[in-house]
Amino acid sequence: MTQISNRSLWSDTLPEAEIARPPCRSTPEGTSDSADVAIVGAGLTGLWTAWYLLQRDPGLRVVLLERETIGFGASGRNGGWCSALLPMSLGKIAGRNSQAVARRMQLAMHETVHEVGRFVKQHATSEIFHQGGSISVARNAPQQHRLTEELEELRRFGFGEDDYRWLAADEATPILNAAGVTGGLHTQHCAVVHPLRLTHAVAREVIAAGADIREHTTVQEIRPGLVVTSHSEIRANVIVRATEGYTPQLAGERRSLLPIYSLMVATEPLPESVWSEIGLADRPAFADGRRMIIYGQRTADGRLAFGGRGAPYHFGSRIKPEFDTNEAIRNLLESSLRELFPQIGGAAITHHWGGVLAAPRDWTCSVRFDRATGMASAGGYVGDGVSTTNLSGRTLAALISNGDDPEGLTRLPWVGHRSRTWEPEPFRWVGVNAARAAAARADRAEQRTGTESALWGGLIDRLLGR
Repeated sequence: MTQISNRSLWSDTLPEAEIARPPCRSTPEGTSDSADVAIVGAGLTGLWTAWYLLQRDPGLRVVLLERETIGFGASGRNGGWCSALLPMSLGKIAGRNSQAVARRMQLAMHETVHEVGRFVKQHATSEIFHQGGSISVARNAPQQHRLTEELEELRRFGFGEDDYRWLAADEATPILNAAGVTGGLHTQHCAVVHPLRLTHAVAREVIAAGADIREHTTVQEIRPGLVVTSHSEIRANVIVRATEGYTPQLAGERRSLLPIYSLMVATEPLPESVWSEIGLADRPAFADGRRMIIYGQRTADGRLAFGGRGAPYHFGSRIKPEFDTNEAIRNLLESSLRELFPQIGGAAITHHWGGVLAAPRDWTCSVRFDRATGMASAGGYVGDGVSTTNLSGRTLAALISNGDDPEGLTRLPWVGHRSRTWEPEPFRWVGVNAARAAAARADRAEQRTGTESALWGGLIDRLLGR
């Protein structure tokens, strides 16, 4: 029997030569230091922000403070979708602004996928980024209804066949030969990446550009002009909070973002004979239309990396290393993967891992900068962060530098947005876990009956405030 590693697949396949190694820097305890910009978190949000700031002004003193190591959080553990997806719908953006503004936000995400690709082409190996698009397949009537509704909304915002198109079953199946496919929504605005290799590629360039990355440095307090760490105090004109799912562990932030666990499994490398049956020849990212989100990709070394939501929310927004794996969820993911792709037969599961993503109460990610206090933040990507972090980094750099903004990034609708806080416990725990259970029940009912689950689906929408 194959031993399952609880390290992420991405950690186990990160080449030693690609690991970004910040120069050792000893800071005597109790000392004070200074910077122009201090960034809390060395994941993709913090790293992209540092990179674009230093492209604008190479003389800036930028320091990144990381409690663990580069890419330790969601940036290095995710499913590897560099997509144009946003957690909030275009309709929701338009409702707060206008249809034109919502369309501009979506176009910015399209461009962001290409921007990440350009960075990789210039600064990293092409193996870590492949733009083969994405396909979300329908496997029963309710799933098809939801996916076609999504397409109709995209059409209302002016996106045509070149951006998003519906595939009939006989068109979708050669791309993704999952069991029971009745159709699919396809777009080219997506790439698959090796997320930890991407994160370290950005970190290497940030270090080369002159930034100071301090790993194993716990930030204890953030306030205007000052970051208090486990070693010292750092005074900075601008302080960027880029802590995503770990934000609730900071003082005063317990209810601002919800840490949701998303877990994954990966198979051993599959032979070409199996891939010829599954499809995914151009390595599109894949999902289906169920309510309990799943996501997957064919990796560069020929594995299926597959994940999904469904792990429990832990009372009080607790985050612990032991929550990164869950035997029941691992079994559920494995059975879902084998049900999707019976072609894999007895292929071994070699990895099981997970981590936290961050959800705002209104499912709307944001970028904020208060010039008066120098305080900035970005996040709340709800799992759609591989590309969105790049857009937030570019946007924060434009806001902080107050310089040229030919793309109009600082006028995008997520700039300055504030979500209401999550409910206090025990209401938060009850509501989130009830929504999780309702999604699972809805999927089972829809698969069994072939009709939409008004009861459980309606409960999900009410609990999440959609």
